[in-house]
Amino acid sequence: MTIKIMIVEDDRLFLNRLCSLIRENPDFQLFATAQNGVSAHNSLACGEPDVLLVDLGLPDLSGIEVIQYAAKTYPNLDIMVITIYDDQQQVLNCIKSGATGYMLKDSLDHEFISAIKQLRMGGSPISPLIARLLLRKLCPPTLVKPEWDDEQPKLSPRESEILTLLAKGLSYVEIACLLEISPHTVTATIKNIYRKLAVHSRGEAVYEASRMGLIC
Repeated sequence: MTIKIMIVEDDRLFLNRLCSLIRENPDFQLFATAQNGVSAHNSLACGEPDVLLVDLGLPDLSGIEVIQYAAKTYPNLDIMVITIYDDQQQVLNCIKSGATGYMLKDSLDHEFISAIKQLRMGGSPISPLIARLLLRKLCPPTLVKPEWDDEQPKLSPRESEILTLLAKGLSYVEIACLLEISPHTVTATIKNIYRKLAVHSRGEAVYEASRMGLIC
């Protein structure tokens, strides 16, 4: 099915670039565009796209406010940040707000196209530089994993394995093929992981598990 994409971007040149990429790809459909946060809210109130591409540096609201509104309004919406900011805290704030992908604006055209498709397949595309920053933030070399206690969730070896692959951006189907199990088993396992970690999205699960030292 055609992927309906909405773009929130105040830089007209970059907005035009993304619009051209979407119009030229037969798998994509341009759902709507907005150049500020208020317009984004209005467009989202009129209907649900499949993918939301959001810049953080908007002229009125912050991109994170748009992400929070979109994630609350449409829980199944895939949200990807496309920005110039490579700050660790900004990335973490976006993930906690509901974003499942984070790409830098200097990425190549084919990388944007691939990232959007990965997002819809259940992946969490992240620019390599951002991934390295997150690893340094969440898993520093001196990290000592805490000993288990009764209050900390325990993941089974299979759950840890699947969550680690999920953190690398693999889709449910790719994980199933790699581990030679059914996609249904992957989905059921991920639901158990969400329940144990008390989270509701891939980004939250990876963030919480990394913070607790369950994966690295």
